[in-house]
Amino acid sequence: MFIWRDAYQLQWTIAADCLCIKGVLDGEHFVLAPIGDNNSAMEKALDNLEAHFSDHNWPFKIRDIERSVVNVIKTIKPGYYTFTEDRSNFDYVYRTQDLIHLSGRSYHSKKNHVNTFRRLYSNYQYYPLTEALTDACIAYELEWCKAKGVGSSSLILERNAIIEALNNFNALKLTGGIISIAEKIVAFTIGQQLNDDTAVIHMEKANPSHKGLYATINQEFCRNSWRHFKYINRQEDLGIPGLRKAKESYHPVKLIEKYIAVIS
Repeated sequence: MFIWRDAYQLQWTIAADCLCIKGVLDGEHFVLAPIGDNNSAMEKALDNLEAHFSDHNWPFKIRDIERSVVNVIKTIKPGYYTFTEDRSNFDYVYRTQDLIHLSGRSYHSKKNHVNTFRRLYSNYQYYPLTEALTDACIAYELEWCKAKGVGSSSLILERNAIIEALNNFNALKLTGGIISIAEKIVAFTIGQQLNDDTAVIHMEKANPSHKGLYATINQEFCRNSWRHFKYINRQEDLGIPGLRKAKESYHPVKLIEKYIAVIS
């Protein structure tokens, strides 16, 4: 979340002993569910946040609520909110071993992509991304954006978030990987441990002219950094058809549902 603070104009405060985070998406103000020790504190925090929104004449909205938190909110304020599925923000979760081995018919095309890349670029190198290499990755990101002709606000915000992550690589306890060809970076990826059995991939950037590169860096990163974790969370598809198709093609074992709540 830290790396997207400018994109979403994030602000935070402590209310009723809960951490409360507010942001703006497409001009619309929202909050995340308060984080606290007990239901009573969450109820008070929600009341404080609602009052703050009312003072500014903003419609009150809670975004990015996982199913378990939906149940908590329904318990402490029954019937008060209407909850709607936010399918574009469901997280895709995969078995790590599936992403490493790409075994079976369902992964046949992915394995072909990797094999094609390795055949065409047999001199490629994969190595860990360290803080010493972050400047080189920033230079690659800027080069990628220039080649892409980045002009859309979403890609500019993504670029800024990637640079934010790279500039704070160690402070955020991030892990990354790089693929180079002839000593030139052609792809990098960044993730971190989410909990005891799951790692999350925050971003992945590769030169699309190298066939199979995206599939290869995904496999290499999982094998080299996350093999001891059971699951990999590759986050949401943002409702982008091509991105959804790509994420579904890796056959997630589960989707983490997200909901939006408004006052009924």
